[in-house]
Amino acid sequence: MSGTDEVEAAVAAAFREDWGQVVATLIRVTGDWDLAEECAQDAFAQALDRWRRDGVPRRPGAWLTTTARNRALDVLRREAVGAAKLREAAVLARDEEPYDPEYDGDDSGVEDDRLRLIFTCCHPALPIEARVALTLRTLAGLTTPEIARAFLVPEATMAQRLVRAKKKIRNAGIPYRVPPAHLLPERTTGVLGVLYLLFNEGYAATTGADLVRTDLCAEAVRLARVLARLMPDEPETTGLLALLLLHDARRHTRVDTAGDLVTLEDQNRTAWDSAEIAEGTALLETALRRGRPGPYQIQAAIAACHATAPTAEETDWADIAGLYGELARFVPSAVVRLNRTVAVGMADGPEAGLALLAELEQEGDLADYHLLPATRADLLRRAGRAEEAAEAYERALELVENEAERRFLEKRLAECRSA
Repeated sequence: MSGTDEVEAAVAAAFREDWGQVVATLIRVTGDWDLAEECAQDAFAQALDRWRRDGVPRRPGAWLTTTARNRALDVLRREAVGAAKLREAAVLARDEEPYDPEYDGDDSGVEDDRLRLIFTCCHPALPIEARVALTLRTLAGLTTPEIARAFLVPEATMAQRLVRAKKKIRNAGIPYRVPPAHLLPERTTGVLGVLYLLFNEGYAATTGADLVRTDLCAEAVRLARVLARLMPDEPETTGLLALLLLHDARRHTRVDTAGDLVTLEDQNRTAWDSAEIAEGTALLETALRRGRPGPYQIQAAIAACHATAPTAEETDWADIAGLYGELARFVPSAVVRLNRTVAVGMADGPEAGLALLAELEQEGDLADYHLLPATRADLLRRAGRAEEAAEAYERALELVENEAERRFLEKRLAECRSA
């Protein structure tokens, strides 16, 4: 690898690992979301040139935070026409030390700017979709098109949501902090949704060459642990942590050495992380004992069915189908029904799955979702209807964005055509 390639790889790694911390820190000290993102982007651009000349710093995150903070100071000094801007500039000017990850900027007892950022984004004054989308943008550095695809909405719609959410936070003076204990429950749904979608984007990236983004998975698990400690009596926070751990236990086996997707039934179960599975199932049992089931506990129970099955053939698909039916009571979405369709197809045969799938296709809610035709293709393939399966795989290929998934679908299509 050339020196230029090494620097580009280092900057890319720093973006994955440190973007959220850099932006969160700048939001804390400036209170300006757009300025924080702009200065963070500028710092990463500077890193490409400076690191080629001076070498990659020992602590890339500290270098990026200090560079972004200095850039913000320059901007505020140029624009310091009012008392508020002058105060912001004074705060930045006093903060001359490099970024310290142990810094605690409020009295919440939570020493993590990123968790404060999540709670700020998830203020009840914001619509739930805006809460999740804004956090994914600022914390994970996801682009507007990536977030739009995660929500299955047009890019322009998502861009408008993000603008309105930032304006609402600014105009309403929403504080940048973890709220006191008695206000935590009203933020729980949004915060859990953020962490769930953050993990999902890492576990199955919507775009790009890699199916799995390890950095996003690890950050979601880390923050879920912090949240579970913060709210130990809330079973859904424990359920979410259990769910993420049970999925994360299989993460390393989801792609092969070439980066190609490996289906659940073909994964090497002996390579699954047994410690994460044990912890996840124990946490799930703890949550369920409280007698207040919720969507994350149910999804964790589904994940446990997969994680504890000794072989793919021994998976209790009937139980999984029943759990998805229960989940649909809490989350009546087309995606949940699609997942139940897969489980029914595995439990009762592909023709039973195809009958349920026909109902979903008529409704049209998932018309642009690549996993709808991909599911049809797989059920048809299992039913021995190779020609029809090939047509469905072709439709899925028109919609898929991730390259690893594309290669998998192309492989299946070739198999159907040869059959």
